[in-house]
Amino acid sequence: MPNSRHQSEYARSLIEASLDPLVTISTEGKIMDMNEATVTITGVKRVDLIGTNFFEYFTEPQKAREVYEDIFAKGFVKDYPLTIRDHKLTDVLFNGSIYKDDQGNVLGAVVVARDITDLKRIEKEFIEAKVFAELATAIAEEAQSKAETATVIAEDAVKAKQQFLSNMSHEIRTPMNAIIGFTKVVLKTELNAKQKEYLTAIKMSGDALIVLINDILDLAKVDSGKMTFEQTPFKMASSISAMVHLFETKIQEKNLQLVKEYDNQIPEVLVGDPVRLHQIILNLVSNAVKFTTKGKITVSVKLLTEDEEKVKIEFAVKDTGIGIPENKIDTIFENFQQASSGTSRLYGGTGLGLAIVKQLVEPQGGHISVTSKVDEGSTFSFILSFQKTKASAEAEILLAEPEIGVKNIRVLVVEDMALNQLLMKTLLDDFGFERDIAGNGKIAIEKLKTQSYDIILMDLQMPEMNGFEATEYIRNTLQLTIPIIALTADVTTVDLAKCKAVGMNDYIAKPVDERLLYSKIMGVVKKPAFAIPVTEMKLSELYQKKIKCTDLDYLTRRTKANPALMMEMISIYLEQTPALISNMKQSWADKNWDALQSAVHKMIPSFSIMGIHNNFEKMAIHVKDYAASQQQSSEINTLILQLEEVCNQACTELTEAFNHIKEKANEN
Repeated sequence: MPNSRHQSEYARSLIEASLDPLVTISTEGKIMDMNEATVTITGVKRVDLIGTNFFEYFTEPQKAREVYEDIFAKGFVKDYPLTIRDHKLTDVLFNGSIYKDDQGNVLGAVVVARDITDLKRIEKEFIEAKVFAELATAIAEEAQSKAETATVIAEDAVKAKQQFLSNMSHEIRTPMNAIIGFTKVVLKTELNAKQKEYLTAIKMSGDALIVLINDILDLAKVDSGKMTFEQTPFKMASSISAMVHLFETKIQEKNLQLVKEYDNQIPEVLVGDPVRLHQIILNLVSNAVKFTTKGKITVSVKLLTEDEEKVKIEFAVKDTGIGIPENKIDTIFENFQQASSGTSRLYGGTGLGLAIVKQLVEPQGGHISVTSKVDEGSTFSFILSFQKTKASAEAEILLAEPEIGVKNIRVLVVEDMALNQLLMKTLLDDFGFERDIAGNGKIAIEKLKTQSYDIILMDLQMPEMNGFEATEYIRNTLQLTIPIIALTADVTTVDLAKCKAVGMNDYIAKPVDERLLYSKIMGVVKKPAFAIPVTEMKLSELYQKKIKCTDLDYLTRRTKANPALMMEMISIYLEQTPALISNMKQSWADKNWDALQSAVHKMIPSFSIMGIHNNFEKMAIHVKDYAASQQQSSEINTLILQLEEVCNQACTELTEAFNHIKEKANEN
C-alpha cells in the first residue's frame, strides 16, 4: 500500500537522521536492523551486520551481552557505558527499550549509542586543568604569603596614618562644631556693624578650616583605598542646579556672571554616585570662582553618547580667570600643587582640590582634562558614564526653613561634649522642639525605658557606651523603631557603613548645618513609621519575595554549557560551602582570627563563579579585613550572619539547578 510504504520511508528517514549508532536486536541478541551511523562506526557492511551477535562489536563482549539482557529483563536500559571495537575505540553510553506487537508480545529492542569520546576527553582535560590550577594556586598562595609578610610594615604605617588622620579630624571637628555653630547663633542676634564684621570673619575662617579637614580626609581615603562609589538613582538636572545654586551669592559678591548650559536630551533619572559628582563639580566651580575676578563662569553638561543601557556625559566648568601657565598644566592635578608659588598666598587653598577631583573621576572609569591660557581663563572638563534606569530617584533632601507651627516634636540628643550639648539645645529651641539631653548611650537607654521621643540625634564617639552600641541595643534589645540620626565628626565610608549596619536611619556631619538638620528631622518624623529602604532589607525578607541570589550565566559560559562540568562545579560548591560557613562561624565565636581569615578567603572566589551579587563578595572582604586587623567589631557579626544566609540560599538554589541540569542531560 502506498500509505504504508510512505510510513515506512518516513520511519527510515527518522532513524537515519540520528548521528548516533542505532540498532534493533532480537530477543536472542541478534542484530536485525541498523542505521548508517552504525555501519560507519563499525566499518562493517549492512548485509554483514544483519544476523550477527550484538556483543561481538565491543571491547567487553560480556558487558555488551548484559546490556540487551537488562533491556529484556527490565524493559529498558539508561546510560550504560561501553566501548565500540573500531579503529579508535569509541566510548558510548547505551540507552534502549523493548518494542512489542499489537498483542503485547516482545519482538525485540531498539538500542541507541551516544558517542561520549569528546565528553570524556574534556572531563580528563578539566581534571588535569583542575590539578594544575590547584598547584598554581598553592604556589600563588605561598608567594602571596611572602608578599604579605614583606608589606606588613608598610600596611601598618598606612593604618597608623589613617587612624591618626581620623582621630585628629574628630578632635579638630569637635571644637570647630561649637565655634561655627555658636557663631551662626550669635549672628542671628542684634549686632552692631563691627560685631557682625568680626563674627562673619570668624565664621569664614571656621568654614575654611572645615574645607581643609575634608580635603585631607578625602586624600587619606584615596591613599588607603577606602574611597568607594555608590550606585544610586538620582535626577541629574536637579542635582546640577542645586550645586550651582550654592555659589550664586559668592558669584554675585564678585560681580561675576553665572551661566548654566544643560542638555535636555539627558535622561531624567540616572544611576551613579551623586555625592561624588557633587564633590567633583563643587571643587571645580570653587576653583573657578576663586581665580576669577571679572567675566563669567559657565557650567555645562552635555550628552555625548547613549545606548539602551548607559549614557556618557561630558561636564565642563569654564572661567575667565587668571589661567594656568603651559608649563604647569601637567602638574596641577598632583597633591599640594598650584599654578605658581604665589597662588596660595594670593588666593588661599591647599592645592588638594584638583588632586581629589582626579582621584574621584578616574576610578569611576572617567577622564579629566584642562585647557587654559594665562589671563584668559581655563576650562576643566571630565567625562563619566551613568547607567540608565526605569527606577525613580531617591528622595531629594530639600533644605527647609523651620516652620513656626511645628512644636510637638520631642528630640533626645545623645552627646557627651558640653559645648555640643549647649549648641544642640540652642538649635532645637530655635526650631521650637522639645529636647532632652543624654551624656552617653547608657543614659539614653535608661531614658528610653521610661519616656517616649519622636527622634534621636546620636553622637557616635562617646564614653561608657558609644553611638553604635547604643543604637544596636535600641534596635535589638529594646526593639524600638524610633528614627535615629547619627551625628558624626568623621564622615568616612566605614562610619557610614556602620551606621546603616546597626540600624540608623540617616547621618549628619559636624559642624551641623541647622537647615539640613531641620530638614532631616522633619523628613523622618513626618513618615508614618520607621521603614528600612528596599536596598537595606534583610536578606530573609528578600528571599521570601522569591528573589534569586545565584546566576549561572558565568558558569555556563566557562564550561561551554557542558552539563557534566556544570554539575561537577556545582557539586564542589555544595560540598565545600556548608563546611566553610561552619568554620567561619566557629572561628568568629572562638576569636580565632587566622581561621576566620582562611575560611572567608576560600569562600570569596565562589561568589563570582556562582553569579552571587558582588555586594556579598565585598561583605566577605570586609570580614577578612577585620580578621586581619583583629577588630572585635559588632559589624563582623552582622556581616557573618548575612554571608551565612546568602550561602544557604545559594545552596538551595544550586541543588535545584543541579537536579534540573541532570534531568535535561538524561533526556538527551
